[in-house]
Amino acid sequence: MLNLYVTLLVAIIVIYYSCELFVNAIEWFGRKFNVAQCAVGTILAAFGTALPESVVTLMAVAFNSSAEQKDIGIGAALGGPLVLGTISYAVVGLCIIFFRKKRDLGVEIDIDSKKLSRDQLWFVSIFIFKVLMGLFIFSLKPLAGILFLSAYAFYFYKEMGAECVISEEVMEPLTFQPKKKDPTVFWVLSQTFISLMLIFISSHLFVKNLEALSVSWNMSPLILSLLISPIATELPEILNAVIWVRQGKETLALGNISGAMMIQATIPTALGLFFTPWLFDFHLIWAGCMTLLSIFYLLLTLKQDKLSPQRLVYAGGFYLLFSCIFFIK
Repeated sequence: MLNLYVTLLVAIIVIYYSCELFVNAIEWFGRKFNVAQCAVGTILAAFGTALPESVVTLMAVAFNSSAEQKDIGIGAALGGPLVLGTISYAVVGLCIIFFRKKRDLGVEIDIDSKKLSRDQLWFVSIFIFKVLMGLFIFSLKPLAGILFLSAYAFYFYKEMGAECVISEEVMEPLTFQPKKKDPTVFWVLSQTFISLMLIFISSHLFVKNLEALSVSWNMSPLILSLLISPIATELPEILNAVIWVRQGKETLALGNISGAMMIQATIPTALGLFFTPWLFDFHLIWAGCMTLLSIFYLLLTLKQDKLSPQRLVYAGGFYLLFSCIFFIK
């Protein structure tokens, strides 16, 4: 048991410092390859940090024959967006408050509200369809997975070509070339690849040891897949948010979250549709409802132009509500 706890702690530390390397590298990657600033968070960073949870779903639904493992995969596909839409936004709000004295803007949020609203509307429109698919049985359901993959491909195309409000960001030196004001492409790519590999390996190690810990605690697979595993697999997004908010770059932090939510709404869903019956019980439906309620709350806040750190923190309340009803039922 002691080894499990030590391994979990070491994995968290490695994930954090890997994220430090990654966010530093991905900003330089965006500049070197002329990627729009808004797409750095929603596409580049999100794609990298979404690897762990996508792999968890793939391994659970495609390479395990047991019904319990497939249930874990479906739970992960619902639990990921739930954590991102509640806890991750709450962490951004808490970090803005915590780092307010070190930030030039204090508790003010520098964000393109229209861009964030558009991202959330994208997510909601797809996520509703995702939940509805879990309520019905029909023979062509696996083919619907292609539609979800196509939806993300279209989102990717739109984001990469979208215009956004660009502010002049202060770029920190590349960690692998700290003395150069303009690092070489080779070292930018090297740092990006190495940091992603470290995030992938440490996240996988964290989830595996978390599963072993849940077995020793006699924890049900449903609790693991909906409550525990998603928090573990979303650690890269959460820690990226902490790092970027500390640097005063909440645009990238929120973009990383919203972009990861789009991936979670599409790619794991497609995998689930391809390899499982994709049928929801009460707990899965409840997870979907709480995710939608949190995003509707965020959209209403953005529409009223009242986004603030405190209101972001309130999004975490939807996760607490989900947890309470989960254990009652």
